Amino acid sequence: MPKLNIDIDHFLSQYWQKKPLFVKQGIVDFVDPISAEEMAGLAMEPEVQSRLVSLNDGKWQAECGPFQDFSRLAQDGATLLNQAVNHWHEPSASLVKLFHFIPNWRFDDLMISYSTPKGGVGPHIDQYCVFIIQGQGKRHWRVGEKQDLAEFTSDKALKHCGPFEACIDVVMEPGDILYIPPGCPHEGYAVEAALNYSVGFRAPDQKELLNDFTDHLLQQEACWQRYSDPELTQANLYGEISRHESDKLSTLLQSLINQPEVILPFFGQHFSSSNHELDILPLTQEMTADTLHSALLEGAIVRKVPGLKFIYLAQRPNSIFVAGEQYDVSNNQSQYYRNLCNPEVQQADIDEILASNDAKTLLTWFTLGYLFLD
Repeated sequence: MPKLNIDIDHFLSQYWQKKPLFVKQGIVDFVDPISAEEMAGLAMEPEVQSRLVSLNDGKWQAECGPFQDFSRLAQDGATLLNQAVNHWHEPSASLVKLFHFIPNWRFDDLMISYSTPKGGVGPHIDQYCVFIIQGQGKRHWRVGEKQDLAEFTSDKALKHCGPFEACIDVVMEPGDILYIPPGCPHEGYAVEAALNYSVGFRAPDQKELLNDFTDHLLQQEACWQRYSDPELTQANLYGEISRHESDKLSTLLQSLINQPEVILPFFGQHFSSSNHELDILPLTQEMTADTLHSALLEGAIVRKVPGLKFIYLAQRPNSIFVAGEQYDVSNNQSQYYRNLCNPEVQQADIDEILASNDAKTLLTWFTLGYLFLD
């Protein structure tokens, strides 16, 4: 497995969410885990979100997959992008492990791009953190400090920004790493046929959280506190919402968000959900404790579906959230279930859960296909 050549503590204190950073040979002796041909194969699959971007005579064009025709990649100025490759290609997924010093709930996906010479997606601004690893070939990158720039749509699948002054201007070679915080304009163009690996970390805004929180509330069968005003007096201004009344309405909303029993399950369900398709294959029959125990005795190894999030909240240690669903476990099992949220499943934790004679949640995860035997 490759190793990250970065002082993590220094990076987090000086650069994370603060300013961009270029690391020469951030991964020494880097070897591409995927080829351009494999990228094309993934882009043919309907489950994989893919785009083909090109620049012709100064005009940007973008198409969304799946694709059958890749003739455009035989010419200069073209880029094929596949999202969430870590869900579908195990060797590529190993790159994500390099960034496990960042909590799992923040991780989004591994996007990989293959570009012919002069290929890119144009100058743009992302609102999430991204680490870009240079694979085969070379790519010229320009990155600016965080700033407000005019943004506009160049094609149905492309959003660009105006010109910017670069604080990083470099030609990246295999193993080089570029970190770009939210709000920093950037653009990269292949000097020669190139592969790039983008490890992205989500950063939701208030609108996204509030919108999804509202959807979450609509699914709950609960009685919510209603506005009341027994202190009402005769109105002097018929069309006015008084300051007292608007303050009460604001407090009504804030009190809902401040209830741990309401907001914490939402966080767990929201951040354990994936923004991309997952390679989940449910079992045709329910997994039983005897079947699982026998398989483990025969040497089977328990694995999690790539990209599937297992998370918990410090305030709710007995609740594990997987794929947007909440699973409550007993006190004596909670530590073993929390351990399953770590990157790799340890058989000792599986054994402890099975030994408790209350492995319902664990067996459910196998039946749903969230865990599988290898």
